[in-house]
Amino acid sequence: MKLLKVIQLHKNERALIKKALKNNREAQHVLFELHAPKMLSVCRYYVKDLQQAEEVMLNGFFKVFSNLNSFKSEGSFEGWIRRIMVRESISYLRQQKKVEFSVEDFHGTNETVNNINSEIEVAQIQQYIDSLPEGYKMVFNMYAIEGYKHHEIANMLCITEGTSKSQLFKARKMLQEKLKESNKTRTSYGTS
Repeated sequence: MKLLKVIQLHKNERALIKKALKNNREAQHVLFELHAPKMLSVCRYYVKDLQQAEEVMLNGFFKVFSNLNSFKSEGSFEGWIRRIMVRESISYLRQQKKVEFSVEDFHGTNETVNNINSEIEVAQIQQYIDSLPEGYKMVFNMYAIEGYKHHEIANMLCITEGTSKSQLFKARKMLQEKLKESNKTRTSYGTS
């Protein structure tokens, strides 16, 4: 039975997209309501302030509906919207001049953050990610959360692949240090 619901939702989304292409405001509103919560999360990964992230998301949806005719139904509609939101977030940060990249080559090891055993809440991890320098945070989000490859990140941000790898390595290292420090603090409180 669940398969039918998924198929039905997909058919409904296609019908909504067709109506939205004809500037049907109701269809646009339904598409917005369907995707806005996830897209706000995407924008929030990049933009620390919630109100600014909402503004970025709204600008992104303006672009979605303005360029809806360029969606070719190859891949998911959500994925297409998500790419627009990522690009809109990057544009916003560039306009705010909040992004700087260190132009160092990648000389790191393949160390990962996965070896930390922690019970840290998602909100705490988001705070750690928010505290990263903007360049580190952007590359980390694009690689670890969005799944972009280094050559794609380099192309989108107009940086070298080496810079992308370096930013990711440094972001992971900073996050790992914050997680270790948090675990030490948690452990010392637990034993006192």
